Amino acid sequence: MFDDALSARIRALTHGETDEVALMATLACEIHAADDRCDWTGFYRVTAPEMLKIGPYQGGHGCLSIPFARGVCGAAARSRRTQVVADVDAFPGHIACSSTTRSEIVVPVIGAGGRLIGVLDIDSNRPAAFDAGDAAILERMLHDVFGQL
Repeated sequence: MFDDALSARIRALTHGETDEVALMATLACEIHAADDRCDWTGFYRVTAPEMLKIGPYQGGHGCLSIPFARGVCGAAARSRRTQVVADVDAFPGHIACSSTTRSEIVVPVIGAGGRLIGVLDIDSNRPAAFDAGDAAILERMLHDVFGQL
């Protein structure tokens, strides 16, 4: 479950680390293991203008590249707003990286000075698995870890 205990564990594990990939790997592992709603948990990194590339993740294969113009991850990157999608089949332009995904939450990862680092993408094989409470916890968690980089 995404909660204060998970946030505290992540703060302790990441304290003093500044390498973005190491931080992403640690968060993907901890978040994925903490909540059985997570079928795929990972990061897509901004690697070129308007382009996301897969970063550290837990679960099956993910899409390798996602343009800002496509899918839930692209929408989160483009708008810099968390996307909570109860039914991925109803999301216009959804990219089906996995046939088992039913719902999704994607949170932008913002660094110091408002720099977009990437997005955290969590897929679930359950419909409507995530809500605004999950979004708030994940947004705080990402700000705590990446907000000063």
